[in-house]
Amino acid sequence: MGSGKSAVGRRLASQLGLEFCDSDDEIEARTGVDISYIFEKEGEDGFRKRESVILAELAVRKNIVLATGGGAAEDPDTRHLLAANGIVVYLYTSVEEQQRRTSKSRNRPLLNNEDPAEVLERLMNLRDPQYREIADLIVSTDGRQVAAVTKEIQKKLAAGTSSDVESS
Repeated sequence: MGSGKSAVGRRLASQLGLEFCDSDDEIEARTGVDISYIFEKEGEDGFRKRESVILAELAVRKNIVLATGGGAAEDPDTRHLLAANGIVVYLYTSVEEQQRRTSKSRNRPLLNNEDPAEVLERLMNLRDPQYREIADLIVSTDGRQVAAVTKEIQKKLAAGTSSDVESS
């Protein structure tokens, strides 16, 4: 959360001449409501079911850059699907940086509680190993602009760099 998946994905797609798809945007377009409303009415489980259906469709498309929701890797089937159908780039962002980037946002249903820092820490502990499991590339976004992150991804893609080389 707050890693820049959409911004980096959009810029990367543009620079590579590919279509950009954002799973959250696709869910909103198909339902006609925003993610916060889905969380309010259906809870996280309802949202995750919708997300897995959308990702099953989008992950098999060719010549796209796909930005997933932060919790997409929580589902083992979705992890397998993503890993099997493309190059997975994990935009690693520390909890402190996530907190800074999301502190003013009101559109993050999982953070609408008393202690967003605790939620971000819990989610990091859960999701970080899941993304590392499937990542072909790991790029740190802490303190970095979208252009720099995108440039690093392009450089690593061109060099065929694997996830054992993590940027800091």
